[in-house]
Amino acid sequence: MSYLHLSFYSAFTLSSLGLAFHRTHLISALLCLESMMLSMYVALAMWPIQVQSSTSTILPIIMLTFSACEAGTGLALLVASTRTHGSDHLHNFNLLKC
Repeated sequence: MSYLHLSFYSAFTLSSLGLAFHRTHLISALLCLESMMLSMYVALAMWPIQVQSSTSTILPIIMLTFSACEAGTGLALLVASTRTHGSDHLHNFNLLKC
């Protein structure tokens, strides 16, 4: 395994561990999701270079588009939840209460 692959795998693993263990604020969960998407984007951008292929060069752009949509939706949810609940603590959100 090359150092490039090891760095992508470790970035994705650290992001998922951060998402699993640091779930007190919504903004920290969104940042962990965004770093997971960024590590996947970099891996997809470097993959055609690794295999010397030019057929799948559109995949990173599509993933970057979905990542931007996910970030916008996450920030909109953050603003809406902060306005309604007063903070972004995840333990304040209960799906059973309306």
